Amino acid sequence: MPFVNFNTNKHVKIWDGIHGTLSHSDKMTFGHFTIDNGTILPEHSHHHEQWCHVLEGELEFIIDGEKMLLTKGMTAYIPSHALHSAVAHTQCKVIDCFTPVREDFIELEKNQ
Repeated sequence: MPFVNFNTNKHVKIWDGIHGTLSHSDKMTFGHFTIDNGTILPEHSHHHEQWCHVLEGELEFIIDGEKMLLTKGMTAYIPSHALHSAVAHTQCKVIDCFTPVREDFIELEKNQ
């Protein structure tokens, strides 16, 4: 699997207002997502490390109490178990990377 075409991967709904395509290796999950304008991702945490890179739009993150409005070219790093939330101020296109693999996202792909 040295190459991935996200244009032809299965399109999945991650949560209300968050959808896109995924690819997984043995150690990580990589996703191309659209976040609809006004989408609120409630505060949560998970054991995965996460990197969220904004390609388009304005996405406000709160990570462990620290707030930042991310725009094109900015990235949020979310450590394992860190409390975080986000609000899309516009429609956003992001790349999310998770380690270890998001087994729950693999299940979403299978069930949609």
